[in-house]
Amino acid sequence: MSTTGRDLTRRLRLLLALGAVTTVALFAAYRGVHDDTVPLASSSTPGILAVDTARTALQRAHAAVDGRAAGDTTGEFHTQMSVAHQSIAVAASENVTGPADRHTLQTVTGLITVYSAWVERAGKETDPSLRAAYLHYAEQGRNDIVDRLDELRAEQVRVAREQASFPWPLRLGWGAVLVLCLVLCAALVEAQRFARLRFRSAVHPPLLAATVLCASGVAVLGWFTVRAHAAMRDSLAELDTTRSADEIPEAGADVGRYLADAGLWASLSAWILVGGALLMALIWVGLWPRVAEYRFRVPR
Repeated sequence: MSTTGRDLTRRLRLLLALGAVTTVALFAAYRGVHDDTVPLASSSTPGILAVDTARTALQRAHAAVDGRAAGDTTGEFHTQMSVAHQSIAVAASENVTGPADRHTLQTVTGLITVYSAWVERAGKETDPSLRAAYLHYAEQGRNDIVDRLDELRAEQVRVAREQASFPWPLRLGWGAVLVLCLVLCAALVEAQRFARLRFRSAVHPPLLAATVLCASGVAVLGWFTVRAHAAMRDSLAELDTTRSADEIPEAGADVGRYLADAGLWASLSAWILVGGALLMALIWVGLWPRVAEYRFRVPR
């Protein structure tokens, strides 16, 4: 009795199972990397640079205070304080570290109001000793603000570092994807060889297309993942160091250039499921008609 029908059914089930498992593993591994590229580019980077801008503006404001004459309450100080307020608002809107981020920035906003009040009083004071005392209190307040901003920045960088990391579960996941891809391609090649020997067909187009789709799909997505990881690593290097006011726009532009394709990379994850469904459809179309030929055949 011919065993061709049973052999075909076994291969069909094996290939469909491998196709499903490979699709799920690739989807999880790809999302594990690329789900962090967009937040790093659109949220963490602006939040960190906004804190740098606020910190630098406070330092410039205080430098202007130290060098101005009594009674002068206009000019550079108010300009820099406006920059600091705007930057803190941007940092709050990005919400990099969650509720702790918002709480710290609310506290900083209140401290800046107190700091500005001391500076205003110093600016209106004609007595040198009182003016020096007010400026001393203002400097203590500024130091407290800068310390809180430094702590906040450290937490933001920690979040960015986690986003840019490639931990061992992700490495293990991508290793599993490569193994599954090789096994699936080998099984597809073996199924084509089996079909060629049994049915004397030199080429089995659906199975050949499934093999090409599997190999090329994993290769392309793996390459995008390597590029994304390198881009996140370079972006983190830009964010690790506190920037001066003149360097902040350049750092933001560099990160924007590194992660310019982050949205595209992340959007491809949905196509993995589509590709997996197409892969299994090709396997089904390639083998099921042959299986059906043997289902109702009476053994002789």
